[in-house]
Amino acid sequence: MSVPRISRTRFAAVGVVLATAGALALPAGTAVAATGAEPTTGPLLSYVVNTQANHGQVQKVEKAITTLGGSVVYSYEQIGVVIARSTDTQFAAKLRKAKGVQSVGASRTKGITAAESRKAEVAAEPAAAPTAGEEPYWANQWDMRQIGVDKAHKLSLGSSKVTVGVLDSGIDANHEDLKANVDASQSVSCIDGGKPNTAFEAWQPGVDGDHGTHVAGTIAAAKNGKGIEGIAPDVKLAAVKVVDDAGFIYPEYAVCGFVWAGEHKFKITNNSYFVDPWMFNCQNDADQAAITTAVRRAVEFSQRKGVLNVAAAGNENIDLAHKTKDVASPDDTTPGERPITQDCLNLPTELDGVISVSSVGVNGDKSYYSTYGKGKVTVAAPGGDRRYQIPDTPDKNGRTLSTIPGGKYGYMQGTSMASPHAAGVLALLASTHPWANAEELTELLTNQAESHACPSGPYNPGGAGEWTATCEGGADDNGFYGAGIINAEKAVQWWR
Repeated sequence: MSVPRISRTRFAAVGVVLATAGALALPAGTAVAATGAEPTTGPLLSYVVNTQANHGQVQKVEKAITTLGGSVVYSYEQIGVVIARSTDTQFAAKLRKAKGVQSVGASRTKGITAAESRKAEVAAEPAAAPTAGEEPYWANQWDMRQIGVDKAHKLSLGSSKVTVGVLDSGIDANHEDLKANVDASQSVSCIDGGKPNTAFEAWQPGVDGDHGTHVAGTIAAAKNGKGIEGIAPDVKLAAVKVVDDAGFIYPEYAVCGFVWAGEHKFKITNNSYFVDPWMFNCQNDADQAAITTAVRRAVEFSQRKGVLNVAAAGNENIDLAHKTKDVASPDDTTPGERPITQDCLNLPTELDGVISVSSVGVNGDKSYYSTYGKGKVTVAAPGGDRRYQIPDTPDKNGRTLSTIPGGKYGYMQGTSMASPHAAGVLALLASTHPWANAEELTELLTNQAESHACPSGPYNPGGAGEWTATCEGGADDNGFYGAGIINAEKAVQWWR
């Protein structure tokens, strides 16, 4: 599984082809510069088009899109982003010449297709009856005990006034451990080309969409004696489906998700992914620069509305503070190696104001796969490490256990799992500090984190050199753990 995004198990698929108009003569006075070139038909692609955030300008850009034979999927006037589609291979180049168009970027490199994503490992039934007052699977929830969730719950279970948006593959709203907390009125699917769809079935997980339900359980699985318990079991969850059935999180999906979060004024969002198809979006590439602009605008819009966004740091053991190459892009066609600079950003985790979370295992050490970086990682949280950090639990499973669709429970590991731990602790903080804004919640989160120094010697789990990494910084602020490992108990005690 290639996480934090959903794994890419490929299957043959037929691209969706929409009928588009043939070559059009450009009318006099049009905002689009006449090139005289006939459209060259290629695969159907989606584009983000950036312009000024006002109704009139957006309308002009929509007209320019249709004049060129493209179609408008949806417009986000709040941030000046229009989602368009076209089969013309020169569509972006032509549209960039239109008056008022600031940038245009293809949001994928392969025609629109369908595929499937991988499932979690299903947990066996508990081997023994739980201790009175505990959830049946509590004995295997090493991650919750590591950050003091059991002690925190003696003081707070969270508040139903706090909503956490789970931007992911959907949430099984009928799961016995989640149905009391999932708010259908605030849930949506964004995978219909980046257009919001509030139909119940639209935001439910697909056949193999375990990821979002797993994330949701970590944040807010109910304390009801039926399975596991989440960090903030009394808060509300909103399912924002931004992962399609092929496991991709394309830019238009993310734009839709962040704008939705802002419009509905979620307190927190969790984002256990990076935006496809580029692991890093570079400013010297027109498509990638436009993607960065569109996603940044959506994130900033949510921030202006008071949303605090939490994101997974990544699972490639990359030092984000010293990145030099990208070997995984574009991931929807054939990835290749390319040089990159610090101007090339992993979205959304490297955007300003986003809390970036690295992963630790049961020993509290960096997970072998976790991406890191001084000044890049905000905090660390349990995400699991099944190779080198094995817990003394009945299941002896180093991954984290949580809810999966169909009323089941399963194991996953990754910074995808670490991020919702931080989001859950923030939900407790927001519940006990209802006056706190996003900046204050961030400060509270970092202040309560347990300091964790860099390793005293080389970081080389397994000893073979496969996962070597260099930790920079002091005990209170370093590249592996940021301000430290989150602590739910200290979070709810902070105000007392």
